[in-house]
Amino acid sequence: MSTPKEKVEQQVDSNQQESQEPTVEKQSKGKEKKKKKKKKKKNTEVTPIVQPSQETLQLAKLNEEQLKEEAKKPRLFWDTQPVLKLSEEAKKIGPIEVKKLEDVRKEPYDLHPEFEWYEIDQANDEEMQEIYTLLEQNYVEDDDAMFRFAYPIEFLRWALTPPNWKKVWHLAVRTKKTKKFVAFISAIPGKFELRKAGVVKQLNMVEINFLCVHKKLRSKRLAPQLIREITRRVNLTDCWQAIYTAGVLIPKPISTTRYYHRSLNPSKLIAIGFSRIPKRFERFKNPLEMTERYYKLPDTPQIPGFREMKKSDVGQVLNQLQKFLRQFSIAPQFTKQEFIHWFLPRDGVINSYVVEDPETKKITEFGSFYTLPSTIIGDTKYKLLKAAYLFYYFYTKHSVVDLVRDLLIVAKQKDFDVFNCLDILHNQQLFTELKFGIGDGNLHYYLYNYECPTLRPEEMGVVML
Repeated sequence: MSTPKEKVEQQVDSNQQESQEPTVEKQSKGKEKKKKKKKKKKNTEVTPIVQPSQETLQLAKLNEEQLKEEAKKPRLFWDTQPVLKLSEEAKKIGPIEVKKLEDVRKEPYDLHPEFEWYEIDQANDEEMQEIYTLLEQNYVEDDDAMFRFAYPIEFLRWALTPPNWKKVWHLAVRTKKTKKFVAFISAIPGKFELRKAGVVKQLNMVEINFLCVHKKLRSKRLAPQLIREITRRVNLTDCWQAIYTAGVLIPKPISTTRYYHRSLNPSKLIAIGFSRIPKRFERFKNPLEMTERYYKLPDTPQIPGFREMKKSDVGQVLNQLQKFLRQFSIAPQFTKQEFIHWFLPRDGVINSYVVEDPETKKITEFGSFYTLPSTIIGDTKYKLLKAAYLFYYFYTKHSVVDLVRDLLIVAKQKDFDVFNCLDILHNQQLFTELKFGIGDGNLHYYLYNYECPTLRPEEMGVVML
């Protein structure tokens, strides 16, 4: 993952410009409807709800240029792996290489003599605290070294232990002498459906996450060793594909997405350098007050029947979520037990809400967000940035804008400072009306040992922690 900061000023100005041209938007929607009548698309393809904005098109052009430049660089490790080179285009939808269990190495790969492999016991508080410390001090931070993810222990337990998780996939490297953890990587199981170019594939894959190496040991090339070893362990279970994300560009993304941020506590975000006062408010006597007024939300949720999800809602919500996710080119398929694990509310970890129709008592909407704070580096007043991340949702009766507005309201009630999301799913509909600002970094999605054409952000139905 990445921790991009916000470009509030640019987005505020574009919000104002777009709101002055409502007739153009209506006309374009009318043209869309006419096109839909002429030609129906197959269900295996994604039908974008919103047309890419000029900003999105510009980002895509920049990403193409970056791809061409990066393709010229040698990739000593990735050139040995079953992934497409940055200069290659997908020629099919399917595995890049096919292996059998007998082809898989039975013994762990060798480490430098001073290190050893170790499987984390997630039930051991002391070990989980050590992993928390390793991640908090050495994991993803923004380019200016101002913020760094600080995964709480309960969040890590939630992220690492879905149904059918395996201890052998919670892999650390520690020093033989001190037993101190110096590197970590994890895998969790999942099922996904891929729909593209008229092809529908069911994929058993793992999600790879939390690849972290101590800053002082990055010259030891532990990251490639971690990747090789976790691959070996996953392959031994007859699983051959993986999905993962990174803020850096490596061979080869299936999609490049962008973070967007919605200020909930503007004064704090400005004070810590996460965002700044928009120029158009600087002419006022109290620019900060104008900024706070701009981002002010209603005190309570606006949709009738909006409430926290309960366990008794699981059947209804799961069925509708699966139906909603089928419109995307790649999306997870949750079992009932997986859904309960990922979405049943947990304090400080995951918040889930539904809209229950007051008349029919049917669930018509569902929305969720998870909690991921970041350490604020070098600030004497504030130590932690409390961030909510939009997770999965569906909507039928009300708009996605109305649904997420209510999620913003409850996040504000719970003292979150900022609400983040990517430009995937139907999220591009949110940015203008709900006053999201564009972040300054990309998040790339990757598939390991699987060939697939490049997907637009709005075709992505996978949210990774």
